[in-house]
Amino acid sequence: MSALYSIAEIRQIEHAAQAELPSYTLMQRAGEACARRALSLVAGDDDVHVLVLAGPGNNGGDALEAAHYLSQFELQVAVALHADEGKQPEDARKALQRARESEVEFLDVADAAHLTHKRWTLVIDGLFGIGQTRPIGGKLRACVDYVNSLRCPVLAIDIASGLSADTGAIVGGAGCMAVRATHTLSFIGDKPGMYTCDGQDFSGEIVIDNLDIDEKHLPAPHAQLNELALFASALKPRAGNTHKGSYGDVIVVGGAHGMGGAPVLAARMAAHAGSGRVFIAFVDDAPAYDSVHPELMMRQADRVEFGAASVVVGPGLGTSRHAHDVLSRALDAHGRIVIDADALNMIAAEPGLQHKLQSRPQHTSIITPHPLEAARLLDVTTVEIQNDRPAAARLLARHFKSIAILKGAGTVIAFPDGDIVINATGNPALSTAGTGDVLSGLCGALLAQGWPTTLAALAAVWMHGKAADQLVDLGIGPVGLTASEVIPAVRTLLNQIIRDHAR
Repeated sequence: MSALYSIAEIRQIEHAAQAELPSYTLMQRAGEACARRALSLVAGDDDVHVLVLAGPGNNGGDALEAAHYLSQFELQVAVALHADEGKQPEDARKALQRARESEVEFLDVADAAHLTHKRWTLVIDGLFGIGQTRPIGGKLRACVDYVNSLRCPVLAIDIASGLSADTGAIVGGAGCMAVRATHTLSFIGDKPGMYTCDGQDFSGEIVIDNLDIDEKHLPAPHAQLNELALFASALKPRAGNTHKGSYGDVIVVGGAHGMGGAPVLAARMAAHAGSGRVFIAFVDDAPAYDSVHPELMMRQADRVEFGAASVVVGPGLGTSRHAHDVLSRALDAHGRIVIDADALNMIAAEPGLQHKLQSRPQHTSIITPHPLEAARLLDVTTVEIQNDRPAAARLLARHFKSIAILKGAGTVIAFPDGDIVINATGNPALSTAGTGDVLSGLCGALLAQGWPTTLAALAAVWMHGKAADQLVDLGIGPVGLTASEVIPAVRTLLNQIIRDHAR
């Protein structure tokens, strides 16, 4: 299990470990770990020049300790110190003393000209750690801007300066900045902010060093990274003595005038992901058949009986009175339901529909909003959603008594009990129309085949992103990838992981 720890939890672990260790031990371990990681990044280079940015707190102390260790090798190490020495924590002052006694050059971080006089092989970012609450400002902005312009590796200590460890948003919001690390060496445990919102763009390759802290100090996590192991128990090869009735029905509800493509995408994905039968219930006139996939069955939404089928409602649904009435019936249905797109917008606008969703039996509902839809559901702005995606997802799940899949960079899957899972698969290729419909169809297909609702949500999000990653690896995207191309890629991936799991 890849646990994710909040800032408060990391502090709790750190304090418990320090109570059992001699002072300065954790900073020495952190400095040594950083030096080892730095050496691995410059291995094979000649005439190595390392720029170490050291801030005022213990993160800066870790950087100074790393500079001390690095100076013992045949490297040119320079430290740009941004700290009032009289206000540094005790351990950081000791690290500064050790660095000053080493073969380390000290530069003026406030004078950008002092930083640009060499060609740096590596930059180590130890300006601010997980406790940063104020945006990077003043002369430090020029320093960070300079670092972000470099082509060399940038190693962030614990987390990239300017990035919130809890939320993944840039500290201070719009117009503020963070160090764009190519590598992050994070201590004690993984942090949610490195995987969602801006975290993926600013963290680079992430390595965790637990600083040899005893596992007894680790609390039970309330967040973790999505991975195949979380849903592998549901991956089962198909028995020979089965038929279409063994794999369930999916009914995709949508298709208002001019928006018929959305439910078709969801339905095609449901068929490719193994549903026994797939119906599309159109709120507008239904076409006779899908010429690409004639096995999909077309119906009029007001004549469909939902029964025990898995329902995907919302793709291209529109917000007409007719669409509202169909959604109301779908929420009353006995089967499990995936709610997306226009269905979410109508629920956001009407308390009666909200009550129907909240009253559904436990573990029967999945909602899949993007940030704007989430903002409507919670009556806030999109900026507020993005400023704390984990908190927004938790609130959605708790308020609507559903599993909430908050889509976006680092999709957050939240559960009504407050636990979250952050997904690290996927890439900007998915930033195109229709990929959300594909995701909802995939969720519906897994539900129809009897997957537990929790595992279906986790698997659908992971496979949706992983398939896009594999397509990009093949040169198909990220620019210009279409939602239709994701569908067969998901099918290939699903069969692959079932085969691998069966071995």
